Amino acid sequence: MIEVSREKFEELVAEALDTIPSDLAGTMSNIVVTVVDDPPEPNLLGLYTGIPLTERGDWYSAVLPDRIEIYRNPICQICDTEEDVIEEVRITVVHEIGHHFGIDDARLHELGW
Repeated sequence: MIEVSREKFEELVAEALDTIPSDLAGTMSNIVVTVVDDPPEPNLLGLYTGIPLTERGDWYSAVLPDRIEIYRNPICQICDTEEDVIEEVRITVVHEIGHHFGIDDARLHELGW
């Protein structure tokens, strides 16, 4: 377990978001990414809540943004070094963004995310 301040953790999430290729990031729509200390249920490192891009249709307007939450405490609990935290944050961010694009957990795990 390693302790990472909330401020530093938010920087790591921002850095992970910066690694998303610009052509892919440019297709992301109506989404917010936040850091939350603790998940609503055990064993979650991140959570996507919203309507994936693949399910949006002509009816999609005036909808609150999709939300990706990255959970600081569980990630820190499974990591031993700051490098581990950096890697786990990146994996978690990419995994949750995958859900925004309509990719399910099984496929994301197949892809290594």
